[in-house]
Amino acid sequence: MTYNPNLYRLTLLHSQLDAAERREVRRRGADPFRLLRLKTLKLAVKKRLAALTRRPVLAL
Repeated sequence: MTYNPNLYRLTLLHSQLDAAERREVRRRGADPFRLLRLKTLKLAVKKRLAALTRRPVLAL
């Protein structure tokens, strides 16, 4: 199996966005627009991850 560096990078980014979203929810006076932006970014990363995992890997 070939290692895909984009898969790791996107997984790390998704994890960071998830943590930022949880911090924003716990914060007093959370900004709803920031929360919406974090959720939108997280969903976009999740879609890109799904597309990467569906794509067949070409072995060299």
